[in-house]
Amino acid sequence: MRDESDPEVEARPQRIPKTVMVTGANRGIGLGLVQHFLEYDAIEILIATCRNPEKAEELNKLKGDKRLHIIAMDVDDDESIKKVFEEVSELVSSNGLNVLINNAGILLPYEVDGQICRKTMLKQLETNSVSVAIVTQTFLGLLKKASSNVSGEDVRIDRAAIINISSTMASIEKNDGCFSGPMTAYRMSKSALNSFSRQSYMELSKYNILVVSFCPGWVRTDMGGENADIDVNESTRTLSANILRLDSRNNGLYFDRFLHPIPN
Repeated sequence: MRDESDPEVEARPQRIPKTVMVTGANRGIGLGLVQHFLEYDAIEILIATCRNPEKAEELNKLKGDKRLHIIAMDVDDDESIKKVFEEVSELVSSNGLNVLINNAGILLPYEVDGQICRKTMLKQLETNSVSVAIVTQTFLGLLKKASSNVSGEDVRIDRAAIINISSTMASIEKNDGCFSGPMTAYRMSKSALNSFSRQSYMELSKYNILVVSFCPGWVRTDMGGENADIDVNESTRTLSANILRLDSRNNGLYFDRFLHPIPN
């Protein structure tokens, strides 16, 4: 897998959705995506969710842009998700939701040759895969509404799309020990996420909804650590730009931030 930009990809036109929602937007990749999406004037409504908005200092600095709506949501709490769905439904109205970016996630240390803890493994799987499924199912009606507003069979980012932020560690084929550390439960959770992405693609193609998984790279965040390869701005600048280039050629697949395919 190459770690460089592709001139052919960069030559693709960008299509700008009207309404975008990003989960886990208080820091790291989620915050970076929000910052870069605000650079696109054609995005009319940008919804940023996180568990505790009152503690999201960097995110709150962006509140001067009236297109940004910061909403409290705990992705592991079904009632919280339902409440946010009602609020978002009012915000987007008949436009529906063009893009749902499932970014919220956690990393809990766990290794095969270590202490047994069912609770840790289940929590990792819950947040990184099960909760993504529940959020997606809850907001699916708004994605269908957005898709129905466009005639024809085109599948593209400005129609309706589900973007799941995954990791290279989700790849079974590429698990060659390149990332050391107690990552067993994390790898399992992201592999499950990719499986959900693929199944969503299979089931939702009839609605012309795009579904893609992305690895943003090894990024210097609270999760990625200070020894990671790149900073948040470098990762999300490329990632946000290429999200806006997605179309039917990418549907159901798994990419790095440069739109190079990653094997499952």
